[in-house]
Amino acid sequence: MYDVIIIGKGPAGMSAALYTVRSNLRTLIIGKNDSNLMKADKIDNYFGFAQTISGKELLRSGEMQVRRLGAEVLEDEVISVEKDDLFKVLTSTDSYMCKAVLLATGQPHKVIRIENLVKFEGKGVSYCSTCDGFFYNNLKVGVLGHRDFAVHEAMELTTFTKDITIYTNGMQLDISRKYLNELGRFRVDTRKILKLDGAEFLEKIYFADGTGDNIDGLFVAYESASSTDFARKLGILTDGNIVATDGDQRTNLEGVFAAGDCSSKFRQISVAVGQGAVAGKAIIEYVKSL
Repeated sequence: MYDVIIIGKGPAGMSAALYTVRSNLRTLIIGKNDSNLMKADKIDNYFGFAQTISGKELLRSGEMQVRRLGAEVLEDEVISVEKDDLFKVLTSTDSYMCKAVLLATGQPHKVIRIENLVKFEGKGVSYCSTCDGFFYNNLKVGVLGHRDFAVHEAMELTTFTKDITIYTNGMQLDISRKYLNELGRFRVDTRKILKLDGAEFLEKIYFADGTGDNIDGLFVAYESASSTDFARKLGILTDGNIVATDGDQRTNLEGVFAAGDCSSKFRQISVAVGQGAVAGKAIIEYVKSL
């Protein structure tokens, strides 16, 4: 059992951990080494460095610092966050319980070039199985994705329908051992998707090979789950890809906080670090009040 689990190994998450761990909160940071900062070769606009530093160096130093102070850092992919009395954070390999959660995964890297995908959002295209699965009782649905996140979403949809296909959009499946056994419950279609079509609502998927499938709904679970994906499933308010927070980085769901690029339109390291610090302080107050 952890006091707080921080999802994301970027500057916002690391900054928050500096505060929580020094207040003796048991802190776990979970994330992949996929921060946008890893691609930044030169950083000159962050305070405190006389010489240019790379994003990779900055992240490495931050991780060493939080580990030295006592935080646990785990390289894994978070698939879902569930709320009961406590929070349950599911990864590709395990699950962890905690009292508070900080969403700090940055902005999603997903680039999905499928014609009419945006056109049918809310009209057959959904980004949340928990929110919209009910509307597809006994209908034919698809899940767009090729990793654990897609299999997890397909599993959640079995509550409403058994007619489920995972569409990889030409990508190779990249499924962990934990979800590999579940994959056999679903049809898998690896064809490249050309476009979506329909009148007022989604009715058909067309593939690059000229063939097509009739379909009632398509749930997007592409690549890894982002902070926005977690927020939607938990009923947390969002504004596009921004998770809505108050001045203390609290979301509208008690115990869930957000910081960094996922909660700010001004995507800078200094902003992420500052929001992480604010969130860390708010998390300390929240956990100690329980």
